[in-house]
Amino acid sequence: MKKRNLIVTATLGVVLLVLAVAYGAHNLLSPKQPTEGRWSHLPTYAPMPKANQSGYADVNGIKMYYATYGAGEPILFIHGGLGHGDVWGDQVTEFMKTNLVIVADSRGHGRSTRNEQSFGYDLMASDYLALLDQLKIDRVDVVGWSDGGIIGIDMAMSHPERLRHVFAHAANVTVDGVNPKVMENPTFKNYIERSGEDYRKMSKTPNEYDAFVAQIGKMWETQPNWSAEMLGKITVPIAIVFGEYDEAVLRDHTEKMAQMIPGSKLVILKDVSHFAAVQDPESYNAAIRELVSAK
Repeated sequence: MKKRNLIVTATLGVVLLVLAVAYGAHNLLSPKQPTEGRWSHLPTYAPMPKANQSGYADVNGIKMYYATYGAGEPILFIHGGLGHGDVWGDQVTEFMKTNLVIVADSRGHGRSTRNEQSFGYDLMASDYLALLDQLKIDRVDVVGWSDGGIIGIDMAMSHPERLRHVFAHAANVTVDGVNPKVMENPTFKNYIERSGEDYRKMSKTPNEYDAFVAQIGKMWETQPNWSAEMLGKITVPIAIVFGEYDEAVLRDHTEKMAQMIPGSKLVILKDVSHFAAVQDPESYNAAIRELVSAK
């Protein structure tokens, strides 16, 4: 137990250092905000159902873990930074009833490998597009959370012909959209700890979580960095989604995103935070269903 506590402490230190560099160390020392309600809890991820198929796809020099479920119009779920595809248990169980659901672990996350290439959202979007090519899927709805939402927006800008809709939850389009006080929040700290534990159980390099965090942290220091002009060219129907008590992303930034993307819909999820998908899966799923059902 003592060794485990030392590992968790070390990992938190790495993440705190990364965020301090990216968003200003002085802001991480502000007084804590009071929290209460379901938005202040991180529920256990729901178990994943049995997959149609699962395995590894060779994409851009890495092995990318993926799994598919159900049948019908395809929906690709993309998890957030430090996470893995199994965070989507509640959503997969629901949408596999009516759709072909694809989940994967982003490069370096979960069961997927990483290499010496620098992390970047363009590269990560390219990974997912290459996966879809290997699965012979032409167009999808994308549901992305946090980094996954950013990847979805990246795909909407670079390959709109591959997407029907994008559900971008808790995304930012410039680094100043991240709340500089995020690491004061105990729920977010809990997520980092859980992600480290999951990494050590799932990864092919279980002892390299700190190195992985440091590598992806270099991306977070400068990316994303998209202008209003770039966002204004998006033609894919997109929902910009924000949890009312999000710990990591600023609400005014989210509202500006919705203003900059033509035809986008701003969705505010009540009484939830950055982790809305597990805090209120019923409402979360309903919001996804409303978007992907739209013509």
